[in-house]
Amino acid sequence: MAKKNDHLVKSVADGVRVYAAVTTNLVNEAIRRHGCYHVAGAALGRTMTGALLLAANLKNKEALTLSFDGHGPLGKVTADATPEGDVRGMVTDPKVELPLNPLGKIDVGGGIGTDGLVTVTRFTGLKEPVTGSVNIVSGEIADDLIHYLYTSEQTPSSIGLGVLVSPELQCLGAGGFFVQPLPGASDAVIDRLEANLKGISSVSHMVEGGLDAEGIIRSVLGGFDDVKILSHTDLAFRCNCSKNYITDRLLTLGEADLRALRDDGTAEVKCHFCGAVYTFDQEELDAMYNVAQKMRAMRTGHEK
Repeated sequence: MAKKNDHLVKSVADGVRVYAAVTTNLVNEAIRRHGCYHVAGAALGRTMTGALLLAANLKNKEALTLSFDGHGPLGKVTADATPEGDVRGMVTDPKVELPLNPLGKIDVGGGIGTDGLVTVTRFTGLKEPVTGSVNIVSGEIADDLIHYLYTSEQTPSSIGLGVLVSPELQCLGAGGFFVQPLPGASDAVIDRLEANLKGISSVSHMVEGGLDAEGIIRSVLGGFDDVKILSHTDLAFRCNCSKNYITDRLLTLGEADLRALRDDGTAEVKCHFCGAVYTFDQEELDAMYNVAQKMRAMRTGHEK
């Protein structure tokens, strides 16, 4: 059976906004690229899915970074996402192994830790990005995003995220949903929504069982009339790194560091987000050093 493409669907019904996403393939790609064990795979998968759901509210060509830094054994977990459906992610230590939590599930909260912040940064084209942070409450990702939206943006929301990882480190199902009552939603609508959310299966099991994003939405909105599908977006793990980008970053190093790279005769740089490796030979390092020297000379001339 062919793999279903990862996708995100946006919808509205009776004063409620609901987005849902299926992210199984891109989570598998992240697990493969980073060599994640179970805890890191689940944490990174939830974070990337959450970032995509938040980014769905952005305009085209904008972007969003979601990061968790709870000083747990995983270290920092970060995802970058765009409303066009691109996402990439990284985790400091993908090889962490922890016992199951008291509920018998992967201990994402123990991996993330709770001594730190969840931070959302929106790149909207303004001169400076817009950043908000709140304390991590559980490290389970979804709870923390609900807390962030309510505390930082005064937006009551419900978020469900799930990543099912097999003993063989394969993602069997991953996805999420984002629910937000619109201004003026009645108490009856909110009560029905809360009852639905208490009764539905976990997102990862819904996806493993074959539901697509529209199916997740209809589970969340059971009993609601006039569910209107607004858009479908294909999703993929996609990194925007390139050799030119890495070169630009290296040019910001100090003179001593660039000279040391040049004297070594070769350099290898690995992208933290996707694992791509970029190699620079002697000729490229010489050219880079010379460009940096010219840039410094120009800056010195302007400062005089």
